[in-house]
Amino acid sequence: MSQNPPLLRPDLARALVPDSRREGQPTIGMVSLGCPKALVDSERILTRLRAEGYAISPDYKGADAVIVNTCGFLDSAKAESLEAIGEALQENGRVIVTGCLGAEPEYITGAHPKVLAVTGPHQYEAVLDAVHGAVPPAPDPFIDLLPATGVSLTPRHYSYLKISEGCNHKCKFCIIPDMRGKLVSRPAHAVLREAEKLVEAGVKELLVISQDTSAYGVDRKHDLSPWKGGEVRAHITDLAREMGKLGAWVRLHYVYPYPHVRELIPLMAEGLVQPYLDIPFQHAHPDTLKRMARPAAAARTLDEIAAWRAVCPDLALRSTFIVGYPGETEAEFQTLLDWLDEAQLDRVGCFQYENVAGARSNDLPDHVPAEVKQDRWDRFMEKAQAISAAKLAAKVGKVLEVIVDEVDEDGATCRTQADAPEIDGNLFIDDGFEGLAPGDIVRVQVDEAGEYDLWGRRV
Repeated sequence: MSQNPPLLRPDLARALVPDSRREGQPTIGMVSLGCPKALVDSERILTRLRAEGYAISPDYKGADAVIVNTCGFLDSAKAESLEAIGEALQENGRVIVTGCLGAEPEYITGAHPKVLAVTGPHQYEAVLDAVHGAVPPAPDPFIDLLPATGVSLTPRHYSYLKISEGCNHKCKFCIIPDMRGKLVSRPAHAVLREAEKLVEAGVKELLVISQDTSAYGVDRKHDLSPWKGGEVRAHITDLAREMGKLGAWVRLHYVYPYPHVRELIPLMAEGLVQPYLDIPFQHAHPDTLKRMARPAAAARTLDEIAAWRAVCPDLALRSTFIVGYPGETEAEFQTLLDWLDEAQLDRVGCFQYENVAGARSNDLPDHVPAEVKQDRWDRFMEKAQAISAAKLAAKVGKVLEVIVDEVDEDGATCRTQADAPEIDGNLFIDDGFEGLAPGDIVRVQVDEAGEYDLWGRRV
């Protein structure tokens, strides 16, 4: 059974491209660690390399060099990145490192002095320069053509679409702004044209991502771009509305609960955008939120959630939380549990706090002992699991629209509109699934529910 991972670690993605190299073609391998935002960076790098005549290898041994796109958000992520670099060095020997951990080059070279180069996050030109130095390009203009939608590291029927880079928040536990800088939004017409090209190429679901999706366009003062004979604002509401007209599912991730988020909810009620919001609440007690340097308005957030659901009753809410943050008392943690009871979020993940090199939270007093953090995590997840099970049980007998992700001899693995790939639950069809293919969108009656997943049959 698929589980909603309570300690979701960044996924490991390897390029899903055909191994169709011509004789003598220089070949690059790719290992992509980290969040979907890093995955988009990897796709852009590989697309540029393909356009320059490089082949992409599905394994280390078939490559002339390997790029490792790292994650550096948590110490555990850093350890995983160092392990991946070591594995690539052992298997291939010629390794170029990029990504968030690349912002700390001495940390990498201290552990792995033999890497060929280290570049920081979204430094595409620097990565290409490093590749050129290690493996000179040898393009054949009659053969090597840029694929219409670039290289994809996800299944063909869904794609991540990054609308901005960086973040203007100053959360004490986070070093993302130090690694990726302040908010820089893409022009609205550039985002929409990419979305349009993806849908034209067969993508059925657009997963909109950034560090702070609801702040999109703030840095551009919500400027206007020409689009379809008119103009469109660089604003998440306008962007979502236009993407919703393309005919694919549109799913919004990493949405901070600013007041203007309420303008998105009618688009969900109308069916233009999936009724799904991924909002990083992190905690509910005002004192904890203040120590995190985050907005401390949990009570008003409950009012907002109630207002959203009044407009769109099918709205699914996903969030992540941190337990054991420095100074968190038992009373503060209990407030979080009570808030969760009232908020009744659909999908919930939880992290135990850990220090991150460079984060201001490291210097806060009253760090919580490891055994207390573990106990609070267990209690939090027990409550979240019970809420999830009850919400899914209420879906039994209902007819839902689902998208098919995978089909094998045992059945079809699908997702409802309330489920994002990789991080949420699944709906399984184990009877009458013949003829289904990934990307199909069908209607299913729910017959059975578990703690995180559903089972059903086509109608």
